[in-house]
Amino acid sequence: MGDFWTAKISDFGLAKLLVPDQTRTLTIARGTPGYMAPEWTKINTPTSVKVDVYSYGVVLLEIVFCRRNMEINVSKPEEILLSKWAYELLVERELERLDLGEDVDRQKLEKMVMIGIWCIQDEPDLRPSMKNVVMMSQTIAIFLYLFFSLHLLPSCMALESCLLLLILFLLFVETRTKQNQCGEIHLGSQLFPTSNLQSWTSPSGHFAFGFYPQGNGFAIGIWLIGQPDNTVVWTVNRDDPPVSSNATIHFSEKGELLLRTEKGYEKPIAGDLNVSDSASMLDSVIVIIWQSFDFPTDTILGGQSLTISHELVSSVSSSNHSSGRFFLAMQRDGNLVAYPRKSANLPSDAYWSNQTFTWSNLSLNHQGLLSMKSYISGPDVLVLANSSHSCENRTTIFRATLDAGGIFTLYSHCFESKTSWSVHTEWSALNNQCDVHGFCDFNSYCSGTGTNCECYPGFVFNDPNDKFSGCYRNASESFCADSEEGRQYNLTRIENLLFERDPYSAQELEEEKCRSSCLDDCQCDVALYMGEKCEKHTFPIRYGRKNKNISSTAFFKEETVPDQKIIIESKKSLIMFLAIIFSSIAILCFGIAISTFFVYRDRAFLYEKLSEIISLTGDFTLRSFSYDEIEKATNGFREELGRGSVGAVYKGKINGGDKTVAIKRLEKVLDQGEKNFQAEITIIGQTYHRNLVRLLGFCFDRSRRFLVYEYLKNGTLAEILFTAERRPVWKERMRIALDIARGILYLHEECEACIIHCNITPQNILMDDSGIAKISDFAVISGQDKKLHGLLSHSRGHLAPEWQSNAVISVKADIYSFGVVLLEIISCRSSIQADVSTEDEMILSRWASQCLVAGQLDMLVKDEHVEYESLERMVRIGLCCVQNDPSLRPAIKNVILMLEGSEDIPNPPSLALEIISP
Repeated sequence: MGDFWTAKISDFGLAKLLVPDQTRTLTIARGTPGYMAPEWTKINTPTSVKVDVYSYGVVLLEIVFCRRNMEINVSKPEEILLSKWAYELLVERELERLDLGEDVDRQKLEKMVMIGIWCIQDEPDLRPSMKNVVMMSQTIAIFLYLFFSLHLLPSCMALESCLLLLILFLLFVETRTKQNQCGEIHLGSQLFPTSNLQSWTSPSGHFAFGFYPQGNGFAIGIWLIGQPDNTVVWTVNRDDPPVSSNATIHFSEKGELLLRTEKGYEKPIAGDLNVSDSASMLDSVIVIIWQSFDFPTDTILGGQSLTISHELVSSVSSSNHSSGRFFLAMQRDGNLVAYPRKSANLPSDAYWSNQTFTWSNLSLNHQGLLSMKSYISGPDVLVLANSSHSCENRTTIFRATLDAGGIFTLYSHCFESKTSWSVHTEWSALNNQCDVHGFCDFNSYCSGTGTNCECYPGFVFNDPNDKFSGCYRNASESFCADSEEGRQYNLTRIENLLFERDPYSAQELEEEKCRSSCLDDCQCDVALYMGEKCEKHTFPIRYGRKNKNISSTAFFKEETVPDQKIIIESKKSLIMFLAIIFSSIAILCFGIAISTFFVYRDRAFLYEKLSEIISLTGDFTLRSFSYDEIEKATNGFREELGRGSVGAVYKGKINGGDKTVAIKRLEKVLDQGEKNFQAEITIIGQTYHRNLVRLLGFCFDRSRRFLVYEYLKNGTLAEILFTAERRPVWKERMRIALDIARGILYLHEECEACIIHCNITPQNILMDDSGIAKISDFAVISGQDKKLHGLLSHSRGHLAPEWQSNAVISVKADIYSFGVVLLEIISCRSSIQADVSTEDEMILSRWASQCLVAGQLDMLVKDEHVEYESLERMVRIGLCCVQNDPSLRPAIKNVILMLEGSEDIPNPPSLALEIISP
C-alpha cells in the first residue's frame, strides 16, 4: 500500500507472458492455494487471463468481509469457506443483517458480493473480463444476470446454469376498492397494436398496459384511460425506436412477457413471473428488480417512492415519452434536486431543490400526500404537497410528474366515470417556466412570455422546428483575430435579461463605461449592466432568461462595416504604436543580452553535471548517453526521419548496431530549469504502455539535449491516413482511434503524475509492425506551461480554444485534440484543407457538424461503404470532444466507453458554431 492507500500489485515472479496474438497457454500450476482457479488443477487444460479474474474475486470477497478466504476459528461450520458463506448469505438475503462493524451502503455491499461471486465461477468463460469488472465496480455497467456454478458449493451443483434474471412484474396502481376479482391474463395471450386486443385493462378500468401510438409507430407502456387523451405514466424501454404495427406482445407458456418484432426477433419485457397458468393485472404497481423498488420513468403514482440514487427523467413532450431534457434526482445527501440532462450536474446547474438533508426517499400516498421520509429520524416526514382538492367520494388517482418542461408537478385525476375525468394541478415546484435551467439551450434565452425561446442578436436557431435546441452565430466571427485593422462593432441592447453564470470580468462602472469596456475588449461578446455593476461574458451562454422584474441591460457585440476614414486613422495609430514598441524592444534586447551572458555562464556548469545528477536518482531507469554516443549512433546525424514540434528526429543504432532507435534533438526546449526538466523526464521515463512510444534514454551535454525513443518503421498515422494507397479500412481505423484513447487514458489517470500531452495530432501518432497506434512527442509537453503555445503553433487546428484565451489548461485540452484527430480518422483528411469543393468543407469539425445536422454523414467517407449507425456514433463522439467549454467535453474514460458502445453518447450541444475556427 502506498502513502495514500493506493494499492499496488507486486510479485510478478510467477507471471506468465502471452504474445499479442495468444489468449491461452499450457503451463505448470503456479499461485497461492485458495486463490488458484480450478483450471490449474486439471491436466492439459489451458489457462488464460481468467485465472487472474478468479483470484481477484476471492480477494474482493476478503476485502468486503475483512477476513481470510479460509478460517477455522469461526462460530459456524458454513463460515469456514468465505466464498460458500458469501453465496449462501446472498441467496438467502441475509447480507442486510450482516454486522461488519461499520455503516455500510447495503446496495453497494450486495453489488460487490455479486461481482466477487461472478468472478469465481468454475467455468472460465462464465467469468467477466477485468474491464467489465471495473465498469461494474464503478457503476458504469449494470449486470443483468449471474451464472452460479461454483465448484466449491456442493449445494449448488444442481444449479449449474442457474440464471438470476431481471424480474419486472407489472401491476396497476390506484386507490383499491373492496373487490376480490382481478383481470386474469392467461399464458399464451397476445396483444396487437392495431387490433381490439391492443391492451390489457385493470379491473377498475382506469389503467391499461399495452401498445399506444408514438411517432410513426407504437410504444409499450401503462396509461390512465381517459377522454379526450390517455395519460401515459410508464414506458417500456422508452428510448428505443417505435415498433411497427406488425409487432406483438406475447405472454409465453414459460411465463415470459416478450416483445416480438415483425422480423421475428424477441425482446423480453419481463422475465420469469413464477406463474403456473395465468397472471393477474391488479390495481397496484410494483416494479421489482432483484427484489428492489421500482424505477419509474417521469411519474410516480400513489404508493410509489423515489429512493436514494434514483431519478425521474422528463419526457420529450406530451406525445413523445422518450427521455427528455430534465431529470429529478433523489441524491445520496438526502436532497431532492432537478437538473438539465445536458449539464455537469453541478450545484450551479440545479434549478430546484427541496434544500433538505437526511431524507432517504420521496413518497406519494393514495391520498395525495407528497412527502420526504427520513432515514435518521424514523417515521418523521417532510411534506412537500398535500392535496386539498375534494372529488366528493369519486375515485381519485394522484400522480407526481416531471413535466416535459422540467417542472415537478402533483396532479389529481377525479373520475366521473371509467373514461371521463377532470385533472387538477395540486402543486408545482416552480411557477415560472423560465426558472428552469436549460429550458432554452445554448445562446438562446427564455423570453418570459409563455414558453418561448429567443436567440441572442446575431444568432439563429440550430433547428427552426425546435426552438429549444439552442442557437448558433449567423456569421463566422472572431473578435480576437490576428488582424483588427478596420474592424468596427456596435452593441445591440436588450432589457431585463439575466445570465445565471459567472462572468470572466466584473467591475463597478457606469453604463456608458460598461459599453466602452466591452467594445475595447476582444474577449467580450456581451456586457451585462445591472445595479452599477458591469459583467462581461463570452459565448456560449446558457441559462439566459428575461423577466420584467429584473432591472438589467445586456449589450451584445456585433461587427459592422467600417468607414474608410476610420481605417486610415487606425493605420496611423498602429504605425505609431509599433514604432514605440520596437524602440522599447531594442533597448530591452541590449539589457537581455548582457543578462543572458552572465546567466549562461552560471548555468553551464549545471548542464555539465545534469546527467550525473539524474543518474543518481533512485527511481530513474533511463539510460544516459554521451553526445559522442549519440553522434556515433546517428552516423553524424545523417538520416533525418522528420521534424517534430521541438526539433528534428534522426534514425540511429545502439548496442553495437543491434537495436534501431529514433533520436530526437531538442532545439526549442522551454527554459523551465534543470530541476523541473529532470523531474519531468523522470516521470516520462516511468511510463510504459502499449499505446505509448517508449522513451529509452537521454543525452544532456551542455546546451545539447537529445531523447532516445524506440523506432517504429511504419511511420506516422498522418502518412497512412492521408495516403490513399495505405489508407486502412473502417474497422482498422476505429481500432486505431481506440488505441489512441487508451494511450491518453494512461497519461491522464494511470501514471504516478497526471500528464497532459497538449499536442495530440496524427503526426504524433506512430504505427508499429502490428498496426498498433502509439502516442509520441510527449516527453517535453507534459505540463501546463503557457509557453508551450509557441511550440504548438504548427498544430493550431488541433489546439483547444483555451490556448487562445489565456485560460487554465487541463486534461480536457487533450480531449479536444483527440476529437479533431477522431474526425480526421473518420474522414481520412486533415482538419484544415484548402482544396475542397465548397467553403463549408475547409474546417473538418464544422463540416462534420453540418453533415450530422443535415443527415448527410456519408459525405465524410465519400465512396467508402460504412454502416451509417457506426459512422454517426463516431462523429457524435468527435463533436462531443470539440466543444468550446472544457466542462462539456467528456472525460477520456467516458470517451473509451462510448467508442466501445458501453455508454450512451449525448447530443453535442450547439453543434454548428461552438467549434472555434483554427
